[in-house]
Amino acid sequence: MDVIALTRQLGAAIQQDARYADYMKAKAANEADDNLNALIGKLNLLQLSYQTEAQKEDADEAKLAAYDEDFRKLYGEVMLNENMRNYENARQSVDDMMNYIIQILSLCVNGEDPATCEPAPEGGSCTGSCSTCGGCG
Repeated sequence: MDVIALTRQLGAAIQQDARYADYMKAKAANEADDNLNALIGKLNLLQLSYQTEAQKEDADEAKLAAYDEDFRKLYGEVMLNENMRNYENARQSVDDMMNYIIQILSLCVNGEDPATCEPAPEGGSCTGSCSTCGGCG
């Protein structure tokens, strides 16, 4: 079997993983949450207003500060939304899984044994000196 066919099988396996299913469920809940979508729409408008003002030659610093403060408050509201919190947690779980997979593939490309190679723990044993590390290649 070729590499592309195996990659497609890996993609199918990822879609069968509980983390992926949780992510898709959380994404659908976000999309169905009218209150959350209204808040996100307001955030986008605030961001656009800020950018428009900031691009002016004589940008009003007081307006920019007010936009920034309003944006922070609204962002806080968005992040307190239960659907958004669930989505962020599920997205992070899928991101972590994908990073782990990519690290394994990188180790294999660098000659490690695919059956036994193991990525270093996040923030793990890296000393900052590449000369003492066998993980990056």
